[in-house]
Amino acid sequence: MESIKAGLLGFGTVGGGTYSVLRRNQEEIKRRAGRGIEVARIAVRTPAKAQAALSAIVTQEAGAETALAAGAGSLPLIDSDFDALVRDPAIDIVIETIGGTDRARELVLAAIAHGKHVVTANKALLAVHGMEIFQAAHSKGVMVAFEAAVAGGIPIIKALREGLTANRITWIAGIINGTTNFILSEMRDKGLDFATALADAQRLGYAEADPTFDVEGVDAAHKLTLMSAIAFGVPIQFDRAHIEGISKLDAIDIKYAEQLGYRIKLLGITRRSAKGIELRVHPTLVPSSMLIANVEGAMNAVAVNGDAVGMTLYYGKGAGAEPTASAVVADLVDVTRLHTADPEHRTPHLAFQPDQLSDLPVLPIDQITSAYYLRLRVADEPGVLAAIASLLADRGISVDALIQKESREGEGETDLIVLTHGTVEGNLRQALAKIEALSSVKSPVSLLRTENL
Repeated sequence: MESIKAGLLGFGTVGGGTYSVLRRNQEEIKRRAGRGIEVARIAVRTPAKAQAALSAIVTQEAGAETALAAGAGSLPLIDSDFDALVRDPAIDIVIETIGGTDRARELVLAAIAHGKHVVTANKALLAVHGMEIFQAAHSKGVMVAFEAAVAGGIPIIKALREGLTANRITWIAGIINGTTNFILSEMRDKGLDFATALADAQRLGYAEADPTFDVEGVDAAHKLTLMSAIAFGVPIQFDRAHIEGISKLDAIDIKYAEQLGYRIKLLGITRRSAKGIELRVHPTLVPSSMLIANVEGAMNAVAVNGDAVGMTLYYGKGAGAEPTASAVVADLVDVTRLHTADPEHRTPHLAFQPDQLSDLPVLPIDQITSAYYLRLRVADEPGVLAAIASLLADRGISVDALIQKESREGEGETDLIVLTHGTVEGNLRQALAKIEALSSVKSPVSLLRTENL
């Protein structure tokens, strides 16, 4: 059977990794897909640079002699005409790896309009424009595959869409940004502050020159939004996610959490309740005995709880050329297998049939229920603990533990740590407003949520 033809938009880390994996494992992929998958065309801003990178891949994978013997004619056409690629009648699948939202949206919608299937690793694109893109694909009878958009090489999208389809999923909690996990690991292991740990991450290539999307939690929220939609059969609602990053996290809280038997992780959490869906990203205290608390460095892990299967955990590399390419190629194989299938019998993009999506609302953060870690800088004097405990009790907040650290001689101030039982966040915020107004409280309260999963 003739090979299916793919076109690559972009040839950077993900695009180059995809081409390399396809070329290296072409025989294995053909056996699995039932036909070959050939990258016939590549569109990039600087074709000469891409040509050099492609030649290097060919030389490395096949050996210089084989590469020269193959000749330029056997290699993909490389040019800078992105629009021509998505219109090319010879192309069956468009692989989008350019990133961003505006230009990527234009090209993906154009590819769909021309009857092409789409494979993308672009979580921001789908988090912002996913509903429009999936509707266009459904109307045209083509597929949009996006395994690589969440957690790199971990097949979490397939697990949610297919492997756990018998389950009523109750919650998902994941470490889904390797940059922030690396920084938090460095802060805990080496006692570094955030700025120093970030600088190390940038020096080692784990963080971008502008790390804002990573360290402020936006990247994790993009991914969480997609998983939440698939898990609960709701529309993609990135604009309703509650997002907190780690840039304001104090190293002392990491130290205190460790002493209390917790580790702090930037978690993406989505949970279904009778009132609605929680959709939140924030630093979280997790008991150090839990597997997910021990995921270190730049690794990712996603825990999913279903009513039939219980909790399952997915662990692996969440970024990088070949881990991400692994997911892209897996999508290419799926699309190739289903290329000629009746569109009505393919797995829906968001796991549920498009006309069966729920209108269950996303809850505002002040309506979620969680347990909390509070750190207060207070005057070291009698009556402070009693006053704070009383204000918490007034709002129905139960205290699990209350620990006063020893003050240094002559300081007159100390840290007070409060761990609460589960409570509605809005009630806690009201109590904290009164607590911070006390003359004995010397600075704003540091608040972190705790999760026992």
